[in-house]
Amino acid sequence: MPEIKIAATDGSGSFSAYLAEPAKKPAGAVIMIQEIFGVNATMRALSDWVASMGFWAVSPDLFWRQEPGVSLDPDAGQEQWQRAFALMNGMDQGLAIADLKATMAAARALPGCNGKVGTMGFCLGGRLAFMMALDSDADCHISYYGVGLEGLVGNAAKITAPTMLHIAEADKFVPPAAQQAIADGLADTRLARVEIYPGVDHAFARVGGHSYDARAATIANGRTAELLVKMLG
Repeated sequence: MPEIKIAATDGSGSFSAYLAEPAKKPAGAVIMIQEIFGVNATMRALSDWVASMGFWAVSPDLFWRQEPGVSLDPDAGQEQWQRAFALMNGMDQGLAIADLKATMAAARALPGCNGKVGTMGFCLGGRLAFMMALDSDADCHISYYGVGLEGLVGNAAKITAPTMLHIAEADKFVPPAAQQAIADGLADTRLARVEIYPGVDHAFARVGGHSYDARAATIANGRTAELLVKMLG
């Protein structure tokens, strides 16, 4: 599969990133931020989908400091989930943000990139996408069912680019109190947009997953596409 190597900015080595190329260039780039399952078949398919819309898609391996090349299947049983949670708990999120910034720089340097870059993350990646909204110069940010955002919205004044949050109303990892805290914390932030999808659970946009909801996913993905086109060209 197509990959590029990216040097870590702390000098500790390099990591791989799945690369999906658009048919027409120049084009903007989207940094695709993994769930807790690594750069697996789902992340590669999502990257291919973004490329089919006319953008570069770059999905970096954020578990490389613990175990390079992780690709887990969330529908393959409890053992896969246990490994995923162990990797998530072992991640230094500050270093993950540094790796995402290095990925942004690599994306901007791609031949045929127009210099515009956005982030799009899912679950753990949804949290990291929001963290990038607070601490990067990307042109837009999209978070699908990000976790732990209620603890981050106090820094909402740091958001400098359009940021969209897709939240599942029945998300067991983001209960109603957390959803309310997120909505309240971002209510006065002009660049932030919170969309809550009634009756759906965490990972509602993961095609083929047990929580997949075609209606909600289609609506969310349409909103995502509109923001990418507006901000990345």
